[in-house]
Amino acid sequence: MKFKNNDICGMKKQIAVVMGGTTSEHTISIKSGQVVLDNIPDSIFDAKPVVISAQEWTVNHMGNLIALNQSDFSYQYEGKKYIFDAVFIAVHGAPGENGVLQKVLDKAKVPYTGCSAAVSEITYNKHKTLEKLRPHGIAMAKNIIIDSNSNWNSKTLATSIGLPCFVKANKAGSSFGVVKVNKLEEISAAISTALAEDDEVLIESYLSGIEVSIGVIEYKGEVRVLAPTEIITHGDFFDYAAKYEGNSKEITPARLTSFQLQNLNTAARKVFNLLGVKGISRSDFIFMGDTPYFLELNSIPGLTAQSLLPMQAQQSGIALGDLIVDMINSCLKNNTFEE
Repeated sequence: MKFKNNDICGMKKQIAVVMGGTTSEHTISIKSGQVVLDNIPDSIFDAKPVVISAQEWTVNHMGNLIALNQSDFSYQYEGKKYIFDAVFIAVHGAPGENGVLQKVLDKAKVPYTGCSAAVSEITYNKHKTLEKLRPHGIAMAKNIIIDSNSNWNSKTLATSIGLPCFVKANKAGSSFGVVKVNKLEEISAAISTALAEDDEVLIESYLSGIEVSIGVIEYKGEVRVLAPTEIITHGDFFDYAAKYEGNSKEITPARLTSFQLQNLNTAARKVFNLLGVKGISRSDFIFMGDTPYFLELNSIPGLTAQSLLPMQAQQSGIALGDLIVDMINSCLKNNTFEE
């Protein structure tokens, strides 16, 4: 027998808040997931945490940790089968940002927040994202993609891209696997660092300018561009320590001219629409003069106390709790599934 929402809990919808994941972002994702849980009103929804690790997927059902059936996103408790009305995805990295979790939920016909599986596969891949945007006039740094089987030469790479440059894991977040390279002899070690996170490496030319991050969200049926954040790092770039350990200064709203802000808002909205993003997102840019150069898009941005998007939403007059509830209501209403 299957039990769902009003079968077991009155009229409350059953919401799974999925967090964790199988990458280096697991701990950050747990923090984001807890923030989501804290902002879901008990009067409207019955929310349960689901934690994904490399070993298992577990749901907390009334204090009992129970293994989740990954084939249909259900679980058994005391002989009864339970399913969810909707899923709030708070998994940074795999399997939440790369489309794997979305495919499971599509198959199970369970609505979820955020991007579709197909869009997630693209946005999680930095190089594919850049290639999709390139024909549409989005400014970006020069780049090269290599993989673990590529025959590469440090001197050739440096000549092509220039120094300094950035070496990045192609599929990773929170600046894991990102190294700024200043000298030719540093390239090999930087590539090894990136390959420890992913089997593909993106090498980009260095851009020097004002670095900003800007949220673009769907809220109450409309696409909204949030107040941008200017990022001033105490190190070479906005790495993990800068993001989560206080090694940076963030100014929201960013100190931009009206012309720069107009250009940024236009570019950020264009990126969001071209990629087919749903829910919430955060895109990073660097200004070269008045032109914002696109770096990457995060389709499941952090929601922790140190994260940028909640701050940007607040500056834009949107409370985080209201945004979270709106995301859940939206996915319950617009529940289309990919085959």
